[in-house]
Amino acid sequence: MITIASWNVNSIRSRLDHLRLWLEKNNIDILCLQETKVQDVDFPEQMFSEIGFQTEFTGQKSYNGVCILFNNQANLFCKELQGLDDDQKRLIAITKDKSLFVNIYVPNGSALGSEKFQYKLRWLNKFCDWIAERCKEFENVFLLGDFNIAPDDLDVHDPDEWRDKILCSLTEREYINKLKSIGFIDLFRHKNKNLKAFSWWDYRAASFRRNRGLRIDLILAYTQNRLSFDCWIDPSPRGWEKPSDHTPVLASIKI
Repeated sequence: MITIASWNVNSIRSRLDHLRLWLEKNNIDILCLQETKVQDVDFPEQMFSEIGFQTEFTGQKSYNGVCILFNNQANLFCKELQGLDDDQKRLIAITKDKSLFVNIYVPNGSALGSEKFQYKLRWLNKFCDWIAERCKEFENVFLLGDFNIAPDDLDVHDPDEWRDKILCSLTEREYINKLKSIGFIDLFRHKNKNLKAFSWWDYRAASFRRNRGLRIDLILAYTQNRLSFDCWIDPSPRGWEKPSDHTPVLASIKI
């Protein structure tokens, strides 16, 4: 049994105390972080080493950036989405035994019809093609990250308010469906059929206190084996002082 987790920390250097506290409270084997917002030369590798984690990371100043923490031997697989001419740091992957763990930070998209939205669709198209090939290479593939897509109306605090808006459009949701057609399952939704729970709340309008959130941080799994698992969201860090606007999603998995 291993426990994996995903957390968009919205600046890793601003969240070091939160990360240390949360990792002390939770027995995590692999943690995928997004929006680290730090160049590789400034990455706080030593702190994680002090608490027993190895790290693989790729980042840039002020934007994007992804990192994987792991407490047992693993190997770096890649630090970019191959075939995409892009300098944005949004993907990193490691291998462990016969499994591939991929950490992604999908582009936000800004607004439907914008150039940033078109970039999001191009990125997702390339990613879906790329991950389909990886599923031919590995017995198990786990996707963790900030997908910037709420898969279903159940993942939105007020579906009517968000109808046909960024993060919730049918166009974006088709990419979640495409991943499912490859064979991926959404671990949280598979385990919690009708539970309305969120992983992101806007900083504005007291959204967390009012529970006006979206579930856009996901753990998806593809496996050729029988999979036993549990999956849940830990909302507690979102209530801490000066938090990220996202909170961790976790899964305990026995393959």
